[in-house]
Amino acid sequence: MTEERILKQGNKGFYITTPIYYVNDVPHIGHAYTTVAADVLARYKRLCGETVLFATGTDEHGKKIQRSAQQQGQAPRALADTVVRRFQEAWRLLDISYDDFIRTTEDRHTAVVEEMWNRMKASGDIYEGVYEGWYCVPDESYWTEKELADGKCPVCGRDVERVQEQGYFFRLSRYQQPLLEHIGAHPDFILPASRRNEILSFVREGLKDLSITRAGFDWGIKVPDNPKLVIYVWLDALLNYLTVAGYSRDEDRFKRFWPPSLHIVGKDIIKFHAVYWPAFLMSAGIPLPEHIVAHGWWTMGDVKMSKSLGNVVSPESLVGAYGADATRYFLLREVPFGLDGNFSDTAVQTRINSDLANDLGNLLSRATGMVVRFAGGVLPVPDIADESDRALQQQAADLSRAYDAAMNNIEFHTALAAVWEFIRGANRYVDQTKPWQDAKAGNIQRLNTRLYHTIEATRITAVYLLPFMPGTAQKILAAVSQETKGLSLQQLSAWGGAVSGARIVQAQPLFEKRTDAGKAAAGARSAPQEQQIRPTANGKKKDGGQTPEQPAQQMNQLISIDQFKTVELKVGTILSAQKVEGSSKLIKLEVDIGEKRIIVAGIGKSYKPEELPGKRIVVVANLQPAELFGIQSQGMLLAAGDPEHLGLLTLDRDAANGTRIK
Repeated sequence: MTEERILKQGNKGFYITTPIYYVNDVPHIGHAYTTVAADVLARYKRLCGETVLFATGTDEHGKKIQRSAQQQGQAPRALADTVVRRFQEAWRLLDISYDDFIRTTEDRHTAVVEEMWNRMKASGDIYEGVYEGWYCVPDESYWTEKELADGKCPVCGRDVERVQEQGYFFRLSRYQQPLLEHIGAHPDFILPASRRNEILSFVREGLKDLSITRAGFDWGIKVPDNPKLVIYVWLDALLNYLTVAGYSRDEDRFKRFWPPSLHIVGKDIIKFHAVYWPAFLMSAGIPLPEHIVAHGWWTMGDVKMSKSLGNVVSPESLVGAYGADATRYFLLREVPFGLDGNFSDTAVQTRINSDLANDLGNLLSRATGMVVRFAGGVLPVPDIADESDRALQQQAADLSRAYDAAMNNIEFHTALAAVWEFIRGANRYVDQTKPWQDAKAGNIQRLNTRLYHTIEATRITAVYLLPFMPGTAQKILAAVSQETKGLSLQQLSAWGGAVSGARIVQAQPLFEKRTDAGKAAAGARSAPQEQQIRPTANGKKKDGGQTPEQPAQQMNQLISIDQFKTVELKVGTILSAQKVEGSSKLIKLEVDIGEKRIIVAGIGKSYKPEELPGKRIVVVANLQPAELFGIQSQGMLLAAGDPEHLGLLTLDRDAANGTRIK
């Protein structure tokens, strides 16, 4: 985490968006992940006193929707209405506090699309031509022959259609150099660095003009002056961000919120948001968004979730199994934002049992229970703080700085890790100061101070949880008689906010420990195992069987190329290294893999810290984070040998940091 803040407070309103979700799909964990992340930042910024516009919505046009509706014997709008209700209900269940839910079928949006078409055409960037190439209906994407993967869509792997039709093109090629210059001048325009590098590589390869109309169906916004054609669904959809901001109809709203502060998207649609979208805006002379951040995918059993595999987990099943707040906590605590995460019910329940029931639940139960038992349920006045009390206050001050930096760098897991470090510190404070002994000995002033500090630590914890777990945070604040209305995060998190004389009630358990693994994923079957393809004695292949050359035990250890591809091996450079205090073999490394990571490696018996900076290494970049000696490790180095004679895997030729190893 850097000291520099990516998101900065200014006079302009804070405008944050999710992508608008396609109504040919129902809500799943990927949609929930994006939307919860945006909601947490929106709540945080409101708590900081900023004016926030948080938008989500649905993308409802396109050939895919028309086909799906026909197959189901209904009109496209009826299909869209049904799915929209599913999304809105999912966001209600997850306590999403959006300010605007935009639908691309709304009149306000149609007007914006038509206005933008005319502006882009007036700038000379729209012209007539003939498109001939391959089109993927499910992804609404055009592909050249070279871009296809074994003749199929390189994104979803499904069949593509050969298309030849008269239509309109956008001069995307005109914006290759302006895009490169903008990204170069604004290194945090695209986040994380790995996605920025991906986009830079794509743009440098050369941009081709983009076909922006479709013929042969009518479910979409018609081209002005040529109603036989509909506007390409991605041009239509991306312009929703302008519609929400009040473009061409609400000048005051547009001035307050444009440009967007942050677009949050999945990594599979980063090209549309970081290449097409800024080019459209440049064409119309409209300022570009400040930041576009792409997060990773959720997998199950290390296989990407998809409807075709039947391993999709819905927000409804998650909330039904674990509740909204536990779901929100898990999604943003389990994996650094930007990396892929692996879902399992066991992982969710581990977080609930360890972090929520044990750490947080224990602190609240002890804090309120001791005040009820030893002070009649009335928060006492504290005496002069001693060393233990001051240490707890210092931890709260440290938390304030760490939390603010993490949130403004879009590092949700880091912010939550800091909160939990404070929770554990508060529990240690109780263990070490033993208020019950003061009560037994009649040390009332010391007892009152311990009780006050424990309640205050609990109250401050709840304040920092308001963006992440709003329902749970409000329960805690109600138990310690804390009002939040009209108060900012700075005011609420200042030490001493708990009011002596306030009525404290014994809190009920916040979370029950869980052992019913598999509940949320009960409706999602595991991804099917790929069949083993084994050689026969004559060299031909067939399914199943066993040959003398490859015993069954050996064959069962083989993995497919798709399984191997789930491991992200990347080139990195060690920037700094230091021994981990209290460990004989662990070394804390700062590594550049296209973005800076902290990695804790057990190589201390083979290498001295001063030997390591500058080494070019190989890193497993999508490994689940682990906490070692209180340090969050975000990856793993590759090495070989016994523990005392390890050799790091290094490169013998130069390659840029973050380069994917294949």
